[in-house]
Amino acid sequence: MSDTHSAETDNAFMQRALELADQAAALDEVPVGAVIVIDGEIVGEGFNRPVNSRDFSAHAEINAMRDACQRLGNYRLPGATLYVTIEPCTMCFGALVHARIERLVFGAPEPRYGAVVSGQKLLENGQFNHYPELTSGILEAECGTRMRDFFRARRK
Repeated sequence: MSDTHSAETDNAFMQRALELADQAAALDEVPVGAVIVIDGEIVGEGFNRPVNSRDFSAHAEINAMRDACQRLGNYRLPGATLYVTIEPCTMCFGALVHARIERLVFGAPEPRYGAVVSGQKLLENGQFNHYPELTSGILEAECGTRMRDFFRARRK
């Protein structure tokens, strides 16, 4: 693994993902943000934009992976860590497997639609040719609060 694993670096990159989640919320999108890091440098960023872009696949993780692939000129992202504020859905988990993301770091679990350790538990139950290393719970309270506040406001 080329990235340094420490709480300090994980928190810093997750903080950037939270800033991106705030950009999504400002556009009235579900507040999820994601960054791709290789060798300690951000090489891709994204936030949720399916509504505004009229693209069902424009989740934060997909947008960050697309950004990184374009910047790096490769459809695969070996050695990359994906930081995302909320546990990925099935579509995003499948994409990160295909992109060969080495490490997945997420903030808060998504009990309804999360596919990694909640819901389908794809890391346990899936049959894949690639399995990312997993770290969860980074800035979990902050990540979860963004989602709860967003949906609470939508229900009013």
